[in-house]
Amino acid sequence: MKKAIFLDKDGTLIQNVPYNTDISRVVLTAGAAEALRQFRHAGYALVVITNQSGIAHGYFDEEKFQALMQQLCAMLPVPLDGWYCCPHHPEGTIPAYAITCSCRKPQPGLILQAAEKLGIDLSASWMIGDILHDVEAGNRAGCRSALIINGGETEWELSPLRQPVFCAENLEEAAQHIIHHSITET
Repeated sequence: MKKAIFLDKDGTLIQNVPYNTDISRVVLTAGAAEALRQFRHAGYALVVITNQSGIAHGYFDEEKFQALMQQLCAMLPVPLDGWYCCPHHPEGTIPAYAITCSCRKPQPGLILQAAEKLGIDLSASWMIGDILHDVEAGNRAGCRSALIINGGETEWELSPLRQPVFCAENLEEAAQHIIHHSITET
């Protein structure tokens, strides 16, 4: 079993441009490229976990989103081990996607699916995101979770499941903390 870093996409890995499928508007967040290199060097699998309600709302389709993800993967400094997307939203306008599901964060379904498929030890892994739904999904899955404080969180509803292990200003700071933490544990 391997350890992994589960990453939220919008606001964590790339700058948040709502409902974007235009690769020309995709910009990595500050420190993201270096963080990915550091995580890979430290032996972590890298997996993107993302809610994409724009599919359920009919703003774009799954094929358009998949094309964006392929282009995003090509621009990263290291390869991803996988990416998992929830296209659902209970208030969506596309009936097939207008459902309540177990994969939409804060539910842990996508993380659990990735862990099973990729052979990931969740207790040795981290979920990093910019909202407390990301933290809750990671905690529910059995990971440790970190919160990027970038102004993305708008619902400061705290509970034990929504408590990150630590907060960081950006992904690179999170990488430094996690890697240092894993070194001191061994």
